[in-house]
Amino acid sequence: MNSQSYIKDAIKTESTNFEAMDERLKDNGLKRLLHAGIGLSTESGEFLDALKKHIFYGKELDKVNLAEEMGDLFWYMAIVADELGFEFEEVMQRNITKLKARYGDKFSEEKAEKRDLDTERSILEEQSFN
Repeated sequence: MNSQSYIKDAIKTESTNFEAMDERLKDNGLKRLLHAGIGLSTESGEFLDALKKHIFYGKELDKVNLAEEMGDLFWYMAIVADELGFEFEEVMQRNITKLKARYGDKFSEEKAEKRDLDTERSILEEQSFN
């Protein structure tokens, strides 16, 4: 396979219903979630870049920068929480309940590999948000 044939085959799977996308993007709530999603990805990349500089380049671990990026991540998560009507405490509790179902009291590689996704999803759906 050459690059041109790859590109030709790959773009066949691209979603190109741009009119439907434009229609969905009229929803300002969706725009807020998109903004937050892009921001979370960007800030996560900046957090990883700080780790990369320490691990691979031998620079001092910049904890001040890591805390800043963590704060930026919280800021974007606040947008998500506001838009979806979630409270951080509810999301945190739901996450812990799921993790306890997955691992019990302690992480194990075996449990990580043999996850019961149906049970985890059921747990997540059972706990309703206020």
